[in-house]
Amino acid sequence: MRIRRTLATATLAAIALTGAAVAPAQADAAAVLTTGSLGGPNVSVGDVLTANLVSGTYATFYNSDTGTSGIKCAASSFSATVTANPAAPGAAVEQLNTQTFGSCTSNVFGVTSVRSVTVTNLPFTNTVSDDPGYPVALTPGAAGSMGTTVVLGTILGSVTCKYSNTTGIAGTTDNGANSIGFSAQPFTLVSGPGLCFSTGYFSATYGPVSDSSVAGSPLLYVN
Repeated sequence: MRIRRTLATATLAAIALTGAAVAPAQADAAAVLTTGSLGGPNVSVGDVLTANLVSGTYATFYNSDTGTSGIKCAASSFSATVTANPAAPGAAVEQLNTQTFGSCTSNVFGVTSVRSVTVTNLPFTNTVSDDPGYPVALTPGAAGSMGTTVVLGTILGSVTCKYSNTTGIAGTTDNGANSIGFSAQPFTLVSGPGLCFSTGYFSATYGPVSDSSVAGSPLLYVN
């Protein structure tokens, strides 16, 4: 009886080991954000994503959603930290830590230069969804409303225009260009003279977006 039990136990153990050997390895499910390709390595929480403006494009602050009067900047970049990246389908969350603008000019009458464009009340929260169209929602963080301060040079001296957005702005991502873009998103003037637009409409497309925390800074994809 003991021999039979021992043989039975050994047989079951052998079957279990054989099954483990031939069973396919279970790969981790693809997260909302991956690098290198769709379904590629998952982006880790804590990774830093970076991008500049798409080559040959501008970040603009215009006087209407279809206007061309205002400010355009030939240089802009951002840096964001991934705070959540669940399995797809779903939405990943990033913390926008820095956003800078440079090489800015203006075609507004009376403005001789653009001295600075500064984003205030960072960090912001950026939610990236893999819903159709790959929508993005950039919303205020704990510091308060999303702010932008523009300092203009005029023949009479400097003019400061302060803008705010309390609800957030919408954008989209594009896997073909590994980019994230915003089009004519409104910021309301909270202080500044008549030279400042009552509403400034922000547009910019950044790409390619890459994961700077990974060797080689692979490109970002939304699954």
